Amino acid sequence: MLAVYCSLFIVHFSYRKMADILEKIIADKRREMEQLRAPKASLRQALLDSQTGIIAEFKRRSPSKGWIKEDGRANIIPLSYEQNGAAAISILVDEQYFGGSAQFIRQARRAGVTRPILYKEFIIDKLQLFDAALCGASAVLLIAACLTKAQAQTFITTAHTLGLEVLLEIHGENEIDYAQLQPDLLGINNRHLGSFVTDVETSFRLAERLPADIVKVSESGISDPQTVRLLRQAGFQGFLIGETFMRTPDPGHTLAQFIAGIQ
Repeated sequence: MLAVYCSLFIVHFSYRKMADILEKIIADKRREMEQLRAPKASLRQALLDSQTGIIAEFKRRSPSKGWIKEDGRANIIPLSYEQNGAAAISILVDEQYFGGSAQFIRQARRAGVTRPILYKEFIIDKLQLFDAALCGASAVLLIAACLTKAQAQTFITTAHTLGLEVLLEIHGENEIDYAQLQPDLLGINNRHLGSFVTDVETSFRLAERLPADIVKVSESGISDPQTVRLLRQAGFQGFLIGETFMRTPDPGHTLAQFIAGIQ
């Protein structure tokens, strides 16, 4: 009889222990969901409030140049960017061509990054927008060259529903009408997607034809603080810079020196 009682006690104790663990898991999961629902830091506002407007990019690889920093760690460099004055952070997500991962955004957040993070990916499906929201991004990149205007409009609407801002990127005069979709920010990529040749003059040329009130971001090929000063005079509030920092031993320190050159 004692053996039966002991067995019942053990079963009850084990069940109670499992129930306690389950309750803890669910409580932690509720906190995670509350964090996901919380308003995300605004990339647009961060650029408007910043004196430099630099979106420092965590970019480990390039399709045209191979590995830039294969050992670059997402729990170190993005936080260093933030500590050294970046207005926002961009993190490459594409794995095959850029050595990226959405996990890098999670790692950056866990390391303490609080600045807006741009989920930089070739988005062609709504599932990627949900991935961006779940991993802790503040904004997503949409590339006009990859999407029809109807697709871009649908993705902008979905992103906003998920609490994400949109940086819509164009490359030439034939894509200027995408500005009519009223994204949160409009980017001009100075890199030709076919040849991968960069020319900052692309930003100066297209800026004059864009709405004056839209927040403009110049992307790629920026390696000199003087270029940032000239782009600011041309109406740009944001400057996405990656390789200039990532090719150095200490990207965060290089960013600090770059900002000193602007100021």
